[in-house]
Amino acid sequence: MNSILIIVFGPLLAALVAGLGNRMIGNVAAKSVTTGALFLSAGLSWPIFLGFLGGSETATVLPVLKWVESGTLSFDWSLRVDTLTAIMLVVINSVSALVHLYSWGYMEEDPDQPRFFAYLSLFTFAMLMLVTADNLVQMFFGWEGVGLASYLLIGFWFRKPSAGAAAIKAFVVNRVGDLGFMLGIFGTYLVFQTTSIPAILDMAPAMSGATITFVGMRLYTMDILCILLFIGAMGKSAQLGLHTWLPDAMEGPTPVSALIHAATMVTAGVFMLCRLSPMFETAPTALTIVTIVGAATCFFAATIGTTQWDIKRVIAYSTCSQLGYMFFAAGVGAYGAAMFHLFTHAFFKALLFLGAGSVIHAMHHEQDMRYYGGLRKKIPVTFWAMMAGTLAITGVGILGAFGFAGFYSKDAILEAAFARHNGAGQFAFWAGAVAALLTSFYSWRLMFLTFWGKPRWAQSEHIQHAVHDGHHDSDHDNAPRQEDAGHDAHHDVPSPEDHEGTAGYHPHESPVSMLLPLAILSLGAIFSGFVFHTQFIDGEAFWNGAIFYNEDLIHAMHGVPLWVKLTATVVMLIGLAGAYVAYIAKPDIPAKFVATFGALHNFVYRKWYFDELYDAIFVKPAFALGRAFWKLGDIGTIDRFGPNGIAWVVDRSATAAKSIQSGYVYTYALIMLLGLVAAVTYVLL
Repeated sequence: MNSILIIVFGPLLAALVAGLGNRMIGNVAAKSVTTGALFLSAGLSWPIFLGFLGGSETATVLPVLKWVESGTLSFDWSLRVDTLTAIMLVVINSVSALVHLYSWGYMEEDPDQPRFFAYLSLFTFAMLMLVTADNLVQMFFGWEGVGLASYLLIGFWFRKPSAGAAAIKAFVVNRVGDLGFMLGIFGTYLVFQTTSIPAILDMAPAMSGATITFVGMRLYTMDILCILLFIGAMGKSAQLGLHTWLPDAMEGPTPVSALIHAATMVTAGVFMLCRLSPMFETAPTALTIVTIVGAATCFFAATIGTTQWDIKRVIAYSTCSQLGYMFFAAGVGAYGAAMFHLFTHAFFKALLFLGAGSVIHAMHHEQDMRYYGGLRKKIPVTFWAMMAGTLAITGVGILGAFGFAGFYSKDAILEAAFARHNGAGQFAFWAGAVAALLTSFYSWRLMFLTFWGKPRWAQSEHIQHAVHDGHHDSDHDNAPRQEDAGHDAHHDVPSPEDHEGTAGYHPHESPVSMLLPLAILSLGAIFSGFVFHTQFIDGEAFWNGAIFYNEDLIHAMHGVPLWVKLTATVVMLIGLAGAYVAYIAKPDIPAKFVATFGALHNFVYRKWYFDELYDAIFVKPAFALGRAFWKLGDIGTIDRFGPNGIAWVVDRSATAAKSIQSGYVYTYALIMLLGLVAAVTYVLL
C-alpha cells in the first residue's frame, strides 16, 4: 500500500516541477514530467482496483502526519483506501493521464504550456486528496483545492474577458455551495465530536430520530446535517439552482472540460454522498430532497441540450443531466448504481469531450455545429470514437446479451428508482425516462449535424477568416469566440448546398497524441458496463462496507416488470428516430417547430432564464449595493470626513495660521497684549 503515496503525491511533485520550472525547463520537460507522473499513478491505481475486485485487497488507512490537536478536536492527515477510493483512483488517474497526453497535441502552439500542465497536475493532486480523505476536514481541503484548480484552468486564457468572467462565476457559485458544506461539517463535529469519517458513520445510526433546535424550530438532526452537506454537493456537481457555472466553464481549453467538468471534479458531490451513505440513510427527508433535485436536474439539463448549437455546451448540459441520474440513484438508496454510472460516465463523457475537441481542432476551432456537416469521411478516427461515446451515453444494447457502458448503468438507475415504490422514486423514474429520450435526441442530433449531411464550412466566418489569413492552426480558443448571442436562436441549419472545397479549407485528422486517448477511452465506453456491472450492482462483497448496501432494493430492482427494463431502450430508439427525421430525412422540421413554438423554444434555448433571473435578483442588486457603499460610504463619508476631511482642515488651518505670521514685531506684541488681556479678564470674571 506504500504505492498509494506515489499515486497521491506524484502529481503534486510534477506540478511543482512544471510550475516552478516553467519556461526555464521548457515545454517538453514540463509536459514529460507531468504526463509521466500521471501515467505512473494510473498504472499503480489499476492493480489496487482489480485487487478489490478480486477480493485480495482490504480497506486500509495509511497515516501521513499529525495535523491538528486543539482541545477535543484532533485529526491526522491519513490516506484511506477502500473500494470506493479504488474506483475513484482509477477514474481520476486514468482520465487525467489521457488528458495530459491529449493536451500534447491540442495545446501544442500555446506559449504557456508548462503553466497549463502544472495546473492539470495540481488539480489531479487535489482530487486525489479529496477521495483518499479519512476525515471531513481533509476532504474539505481537497474540495477547495479542486475549486481553486478549476478556477485557474477555466480562466487559463486570462486575457480573454469571457474566460475570466466564467472563472469568477464558477468560483462564486461554488462558494455558495461550499458555505453549506462548511456548515454541515461544523454541525457534524458538534453532534459527533469528531471529524473522522469512519467514526461518524459508526455513530450515525444511533442518531436516527434525534432532534435539534434549528432557526427556532425542532427538526431532525440528521436531516439538517445531510441537507447542508448536500448543498455543498449541489454546487460542486452543478445541480439545479447551482448549475449555472458549468456551461460557462466551457470557456476553458477543451482538455479541461474533459478532465474537470465531465469526469472528475463534478463527480465529487456524488462521491461525498456515497462516502457518507450510512449517514444519509438516517435522514429520509434529506434523501427525498436529493432524489427530487437530481431528477429535476436530469430533466432540466436534457431539455436545454436539445437546443444548443455550440458542440461543447451540448456536452456540458449532458454532463449536468447525467449527474442528475447519479444523484437520484443515491437518493433512492442505490449507491452502487450511482457509483457505477459515475464510473462508466467518466469514460464515455471524457471521450465525447475529447472527441469534440478533435472536431474543433479539425474545423479550425469553429464550435457551432451549424457550420459542420459531412465530417465522417474527413476525420474517420474521431467519428468512430464519438460514435462509441454516443452509443454509450444513449444506452444502446440488447437485454441479456451485450450493451455499451450507459446501457447497464443508466438502466440500473431507472430500475432502482421504480423499485423504490415511493413518490420521489416514481417522479425520478419518469423524469429519468424522459431525460433518456432527450439525451438520445440531442446526442444523435450532434452526430448528424457534425458527421452527416453536406459540408457547411463555407458559411463559417471563423474558418473563412483563418483561410484568408493563411493559417490553419489557431491559438486553441485563445481568440474571442462567437457566443450564442452572436447567432440568431431562431435560425436553423444553414442551407445544405454542397460547399465542399469552396471554403478553401479541408478538415484534417488530429495528431496521434490526440487520437490515442480517444481509442483507449472508446474501449471504456464500449466494455466497462458489460465487464463490471455485476460487481457494482450485485457485489456486496465487492463493496465490503465502503457504501451502504441495500440488499432489499437490489432484489426489488431485479424483480421490476419487463416494460420497466425496456423503457430506456424504447425511449432511446424514439430519440434516435426523432433526430434522424429532423436532421437527416426532413431537415426543415426544426425551423417549422421553432416558428410554431417560438416562445417554448426561446425559453429552453435561453436556459429557462436562470442566468437572467439570477442577474436580476443577485448580480444587479449586489453591484448597486457595492456602488452605494463606494459612492456614499467610501467617498462620501470615509474619504470626506476621514483622509480628505482632515486634509482639508489642516490645509485651511495652515492658511489661517500663515496669515498671522507677518514677521513684524508690533503684530506679535499686539497678539501678546490681547492674550494677556483675555487671560486677566478670565481670572477676574
